[in-house]
Amino acid sequence: MRHTTLLTLLLFAVSFLPCAAQNGTKDSLRRTVLHHPGESGVQYFRIPAVITAKDGTLVAATDYRKQSNGDLPEDIDIFLDISTDGGQHWRTATILALGRGKGKGFGDCALAQTRDEGGLIAVFAGGVGLWQSTPKEPQRIYCRRSTDNGREWSRREDITHYLYGRDCTDPVRRQWRAAFCASGNGLLTSTGRIMFVAAVREGEAYSLNNYVLYSDDNGVSWKCSQRASVGGDEAKLVELRDGRLLMSIRHEGERWFNISEDGGITWRDTVFTTNFPTAPACNGDMIRYDREDGTIGLYVEEDPNGGDRYEMVFYNFTLEWLEGR
Repeated sequence: MRHTTLLTLLLFAVSFLPCAAQNGTKDSLRRTVLHHPGESGVQYFRIPAVITAKDGTLVAATDYRKQSNGDLPEDIDIFLDISTDGGQHWRTATILALGRGKGKGFGDCALAQTRDEGGLIAVFAGGVGLWQSTPKEPQRIYCRRSTDNGREWSRREDITHYLYGRDCTDPVRRQWRAAFCASGNGLLTSTGRIMFVAAVREGEAYSLNNYVLYSDDNGVSWKCSQRASVGGDEAKLVELRDGRLLMSIRHEGERWFNISEDGGITWRDTVFTTNFPTAPACNGDMIRYDREDGTIGLYVEEDPNGGDRYEMVFYNFTLEWLEGR
């Protein structure tokens, strides 16, 4: 019988994935720098996301923040790197989205598998920025799809109107101001539903609530769930063994959680906390980990000097190393 462990590591801006073990002892830790400040004239790298494609290829997304470390509407590109040897070596594969000046940049890429044989989907934000956005001129949500495990990607598609803004058919969501799907992993459920958690600015207040953006037709069209949290922020999903969905939500001082029993359409009326230690307000992630699947990969922002000029670092380690066994 397989033993499956649910991992939630509360580190700053991270993503997790199961990947095949490659060269190294069972208790080893491997560290690989993908990008460093000043590389190729880019002053700041941020916002990591990483996923394992169905053929085992690792695909990592990174914000190239050219001259400013700020979020949108700054001039930001999104680049993708790939590794075919479990994270030992990487190469820049493609520009997922190329910024063309202030108010015309892109960021916060989230990645999920699709039902296609080599299928991946990337969802990301672009435009005027979260706090400058209005219903008439909202921050945009885009997607691109790959059917060859991340090498080539479809044309950029604007899917904002499915969620909110002046072109949305729902009269309530038409008045929402902004949203983004936090960088990291989305989810392809056992039923084939593709899901990303959106942090939504519904009104004029500088606060966010969580909803799920989901697709039942492999990313062709999208729907919006009922509200999952009031006052949440970046959030992630995992499917439990009994088919329920667990959402982990960033919140100051503690980690919020919520559960859906109908595939993510509705959520419990209130969030709950667990016995986790005090949690930093960070974009954390979680995975279901099978002990027969190999090692764990981690892509993270890292500045040992405590500043904001991050190296983008990929770690590879075993569950035994993590638990100190």
